Parts: sequence; C-alpha cells; structure tokens
Amino acid sequence: MLIFAGKVGVPKQLFVNTDPLSIPAAVMRAGLSLPLVAKPLVAKSHELSLAYDSASLTKLEPPLVLQEFVNHGGVLFKVYIVGDAIRVVRRFSLPNVDEGDLSNNAGVFRFPRVSCAAATAEDADLDPHVAELPPRPLLEILARELRRRLGLRLFNIDMIREHGTRDRFYVIDMNYFPGYGKMPGYEHVFTDFLLS
Repeated sequence: MLIFAGKVGVPKQLFVNTDPLSIPAAVMRAGLSLPLVAKPLVAKSHELSLAYDSASLTKLEPPLVLQEFVNHGGVLFKVYIVGDAIRVVRRFSLPNVDEGDLSNNAGVFRFPRVSCAAATAEDADLDPHVAELPPRPLLEILARELRRRLGLRLFNIDMIREHGTRDRFYVIDMNYFPGYGKMPGYEHVFTDFLLS
C-alpha cells in the first residue's frame, strides 16, 4: 500500500481461464469474499457483472478477472496520465451493496458500459464525501510510481474511494493508451505531451 494523504491498494482478484464449474472452488482457495465483480477479458470488456453467491459463479464465461467488490458510493475516478499531466474525471459506477442485498439477491447481475461517457458524475448532486477527488499529492506519487515501474507515459486508472472513508482508495482497472476523448481538454494536454 502507498501511504501519503491516503492509502492506495488493489482489491483481491483472481484470473479465471478454466471450466466455469471450477470457479467456486478457485474463489474459495483464493480467499475471495462475495460479492465479486466479473470483468470479461474479451469481446464485451466494458460489460461488468456482479456475482452475489457462489452458485452463480458457474454461470460466468471465462476468460475473466474476478475482483472483490468494494463499496464506494457509486462513483469512480478516471485518472488520466499523459506524460507528467494528470487529469481526473468523476464517473458513475456500480451502486453500494449492503447486507440486505447479499441476503436477498442471488445470481449474476450485468452492468453494461459502467463508466461510459454518458455516465458522467461531474455535475451531479453528490454527497461531498463521495464526490471529493483523490488528493493531488497522492495522485502525483501514484502516477510517478506507475510510470517508473511500468515504463508507460500514456495510461489511465480507475480508482474508487472505499465508502465511509476519506483516505482509502483502490485501483480497480488500468488501461494503457486509453481513449482520451472523455477527458476534458484532452487536445491541449495531448499536444503538449507530443511537443515535450
């Protein structure tokens, strides 16, 4: 975990590329807790699913990544890194899951295009504790470390803040050379990067 104006981690996850009937046992061996976000690795890679119970895991279609769900107030932060520039955009995300949801729901629920451009949360009337952007110093250290370790200069990460905290963040996705069309002012940032 990175500590500076907050903590950044990654939810527990598991890569699955086997028979769907073996998924519940693999999840148990890996020590993952339900519910799990299922992220397909091919075709509909933006179509997430939320699996509430062990039996529903057999209905998933590998290859995919299973990631423990972290309540985050239904908002994610798309952090765009273009060279040394960092831009953050709020997007709506999956809703929180409470104990009632876990005991009253079974199955797999699909959420197509969770963080698409139409799902902007920039002008929404949100709880300030949910909408507050991650601290700039935290983002700068995280971006610098990722650039150094990965050797990338163009990428974005999706971050969430654990619901009920101010300083606990999770990186839930990362894309190298993502589409920058959703980033406000991308033309100027990208031009400055190319000229530097």
